[in-house]
Amino acid sequence: MKRIAVIRIRGEVHVDRDILITLKMLRLFKKHNCVIVPDTPHYVGMINKVKDHVTWGEIDEPTLKLLLEKRARLVGKHKLTNDYLKDKLKVDVDHLAKEIFSGSKEIKDIPGIKLFFKLHPPLHGFEHGGIKQPFSLGGSLGYRKETINDLLRRMI
Repeated sequence: MKRIAVIRIRGEVHVDRDILITLKMLRLFKKHNCVIVPDTPHYVGMINKVKDHVTWGEIDEPTLKLLLEKRARLVGKHKLTNDYLKDKLKVDVDHLAKEIFSGSKEIKDIPGIKLFFKLHPPLHGFEHGGIKQPFSLGGSLGYRKETINDLLRRMI
């Protein structure tokens, strides 16, 4: 099963209530937050509803591993470390990324982990269209396919 990375690009000003509720259901509380969701019709419908506020695409395994290593946090602002994973789950970050990517394990199965990733604004900024135009017109919003991995690497 493919995994989709969803990144919130725009803030909360002048956003409809239904869209805010959907963003909260996706656990995208603030700008530059990211979640990894499975490619199911339920999540795709939610993403299509908030398409003017997020960007998304299929994440690859090396980017997922980098995201877990650098930006995963436990409750209490502690980093997710290999020691913690070996103590709780008897796996390391490499093995965990492979299991999450293959679909045999979910991020929510890791005890004490936050289900979203806080990212930095992208290095060298967003594309020329800014955050108000879709990706197909040179902006930052909408479906990116595999180029979401480039954006994630610039934001980690």
